[in-house]
Amino acid sequence: MNATSTPARPTIGVLALQGDVREHVAALEHCGADPVLVRRESELAAVDGLVLPGGESTAISTLLQAFDLLEPLRARLRDGLPAFGSCAGMILLASEVLDTRADAQHLSGIDMTVRRNAFGRQVDSFETDLDFTGLDTPVRAVFIRAPWVERVGDGVEVLARVPHGPAEGRIVAARQGNVVATSFHPEVTGDLRVHELFVDLVRAAR
Repeated sequence: MNATSTPARPTIGVLALQGDVREHVAALEHCGADPVLVRRESELAAVDGLVLPGGESTAISTLLQAFDLLEPLRARLRDGLPAFGSCAGMILLASEVLDTRADAQHLSGIDMTVRRNAFGRQVDSFETDLDFTGLDTPVRAVFIRAPWVERVGDGVEVLARVPHGPAEGRIVAARQGNVVATSFHPEVTGDLRVHELFVDLVRAAR
């Protein structure tokens, strides 16, 4: 393959305020992106897409305000910035969040209602295989104090549901336009196909 036919490497930011930033950086680099850390508005302005990592959603919400990133990020999402949120990132991307603090902020990147810590405490963490739209074989999903989606609006595509158990049928991955969110942590399993889908989405949106 010559240089002119090699797909361009998009610049994808990872919101680096709190959470599992390093794992997402490694996954993006492996999938053909140039990852950068985002902590300032100028850094946000320079990226083609953004990952919101897992962590503590209320802490990230507070830090978004402290770093003056909340409104600039909302604005870029309204303008079509591709984004991917895992676990806490899913909570932040929701239009409505249940069981959170009254002062917690969210970004309304996807028209959905998310219940925070829906699967229970850390001790209730689990793994399962999920059928995921766009992937030929199931993806191994790790849930750690994870949310689930209780409602999706018109135009929101459900990408994955819990296949069995007490939470059978619960929505754990969704997409609206250029914004994707998962309840689980695809960055920790070594199966990077969800990241590959997101990198392809960012590349197509450039």
